[in-house]
Amino acid sequence: MNHDSLKIPQATAKRLPLYYRFIQNLHSSGKQRVSSAELSEAVKVDSATIRRDFSYFGALGKKGYGYNVSYLLSFFRKTLDQDEVTHVALIGVGNLGTAFLNYNFMKNNNTKIQIAFDVDEEKVGTTIGDVSIHHLDELEKKLKAKDVQVAILTVPSSTAQGITDRLVECNIKGILNFTPARLNVPPAIRVHHIDLAVELQSLVYFLKNYPEDTDEKSE
Repeated sequence: MNHDSLKIPQATAKRLPLYYRFIQNLHSSGKQRVSSAELSEAVKVDSATIRRDFSYFGALGKKGYGYNVSYLLSFFRKTLDQDEVTHVALIGVGNLGTAFLNYNFMKNNNTKIQIAFDVDEEKVGTTIGDVSIHHLDELEKKLKAKDVQVAILTVPSSTAQGITDRLVECNIKGILNFTPARLNVPPAIRVHHIDLAVELQSLVYFLKNYPEDTDEKSE
């Protein structure tokens, strides 16, 4: 993402990839323009929020006309650095890690897992989805030889902080943490925590206590 976009609210920044994915689909289908109402229905974000999000980037559309799909596609590709590949390392090749390797963001050409690490000797030296699996002992050596900026953690929570400390020394810029552990990192490193158990509990809570509340559906 370019420097100007860093000034926008974080909530807006998190929605940009969602907009981009839908716009890609529109462009592939041959659609030439789209309204904020159509975007709202597709991505489940109210149209006022979409217009506010887009307003941070200037005049992306025209009143009464909507948004030019080709222009939006070009704009978001540049804004999200879609022409620049981000190399990713996966730490932990268990069930979840294996799923990531098989999927490997195949619909997102600018993000790719390049290398994976584990401590299981039966997995070390093998490949999954064309990604080589190396022993965790080689973490520093292998990462320094590759242009890896982001790491995905799918390891036991008890080992998460220790591995994170090693990633920091390898100049990793961002970590997607799928463990329950809350990681301590320097301010310059970005961590996104994704606790699947917490998300599921939250969903069940809202189903039971807010069955008619549609405002939370897009959160």
